[in-house]
Amino acid sequence: MKRIFIYITSIAVLAGASSCDKGFEDVNKNPVLATSVDPIYLFSNAEFGSAIATQFYQMQIVQQINSPYTGVMEGGNHNTVYDPNSNANFNSLYLQNGPVNLLTTVIAQTKDNPARANLYNMSRVWKAYVFMVLVDTYGDVPYFEAGKAFLEGINLPKYDDQKAIYEDILKELEEGTKALDASKPIESGDLFFKGNIAQWKKLGNSLLLRAAMRYSKIDAAKAKQYVAKATDAAAGGLQSSNADNALIAFNSTFNHPLAGYFQGTERANVYLGKAFVDFLKTTKDPRLKVIAVKYETPSNPIATAGAEDTTPASQEGMPYGYNESTLTGAPGFPGKIGSAFKYSQINRRTTGKIDAPEFFITYSQTSLLLAEAVQRGWATGDVKALYEAGVKAHMAQMATYDVLATIPTASQDEYLTANPFAPAKALEQINNQYWVSSFLNGSEAWANFRRSGFPTLPVNTYPGKDPSVKDFIKRLVYPVREKSVNEANYKEAVARMGADELGTPVFWDK
Repeated sequence: MKRIFIYITSIAVLAGASSCDKGFEDVNKNPVLATSVDPIYLFSNAEFGSAIATQFYQMQIVQQINSPYTGVMEGGNHNTVYDPNSNANFNSLYLQNGPVNLLTTVIAQTKDNPARANLYNMSRVWKAYVFMVLVDTYGDVPYFEAGKAFLEGINLPKYDDQKAIYEDILKELEEGTKALDASKPIESGDLFFKGNIAQWKKLGNSLLLRAAMRYSKIDAAKAKQYVAKATDAAAGGLQSSNADNALIAFNSTFNHPLAGYFQGTERANVYLGKAFVDFLKTTKDPRLKVIAVKYETPSNPIATAGAEDTTPASQEGMPYGYNESTLTGAPGFPGKIGSAFKYSQINRRTTGKIDAPEFFITYSQTSLLLAEAVQRGWATGDVKALYEAGVKAHMAQMATYDVLATIPTASQDEYLTANPFAPAKALEQINNQYWVSSFLNGSEAWANFRRSGFPTLPVNTYPGKDPSVKDFIKRLVYPVREKSVNEANYKEAVARMGADELGTPVFWDK
């Protein structure tokens, strides 16, 4: 009986198989699971994901943030290779749900849809920003095949010549910005401007100006050509006030990516750099008072950190070239408070807040770049007026961090009177201010430092530095994982670009 029972059951199952197949997909479909996603959500996630933690190299190379420690805190502080810190831009931007993949998907989904034309072109503009950061950081990177694992099955994308990438970036910025149209559907899910087309045109043109100025050392004619395109009023103009700043406004739920670094377990290990503090002190810059602080107990959370000394005269930046052991021998060493050092730190109530905004492209930066372009004869305008507008814009921008960081207009004017614009030192003054204006925007501060040669910073003479670094780090090395997973394309890139070392410059830094 048992054998017959099994036989009959099996026949029943087989006989019913063909009849059950009908409607099988409907029966097994989850009625509450989304089968498609509006691409605006992918786009806003790409905007949000563009704010990444890049403190260990970029901000240390330009000597604004410092830490003396070796190990997990190491990078630009000692001019050395440390993969977990140097791979931040690459891994974050190429992440499966990161900006490159998201934007590539949005572009593919909206390219042939007239109703989403503005989203398509906004994505082109922002993708250009993302790849400027990648090229400026690493040189050759995957570009034309990047982000196409799901779309086309390309899991090991080729690395492209960085010069070719920048050529396409210029094209995408020019075409994408020009094609934005206020008469077409507005994408209100945009985190920057809620889809405001006039502001997106200003953003696109301001980014085109930034890209054009990258050529200042290698191709003045091309720089001038694209500066003209970026500044053409008929194309929509440049950013004209702080209302046009492209930023992510974080909050108490979604914290700034550096929040843990400034307020978490590393809070007693992070200091302001000596060159940065000295520059602000020497010029009596009112920004120093809202950026820098000395805590009575640096190791404690803000609630129990004790007295907060924000007096400008008290501030001392940490010098480079030392580690936690040798720092005690640095000139003017101020001593320690427990395990912490008595150097100035970032103010945790203002620029170091957990909900501090992340600025990508600002009116201040744009004004200063335009001032340089005019100074070089690549655009028309009043260099002094543009310079002063750029300085004041960043001082006014500080209030975005917190009302405590507000710098009164009178203080802004006093600063410019005490530190007047000098035409003979125009390029130096403009780019020194760009350095300050890009505080906490490490990737851009580092890129402009390499491009312009300003500010004039003391060479970090740490004895254990990577031998390829002659003065300052020129690029970051590729992630270790990329060398093994995408080996053939990695080797092709290195053969074309030059050694995968900290001392190999990117193409515009020649």
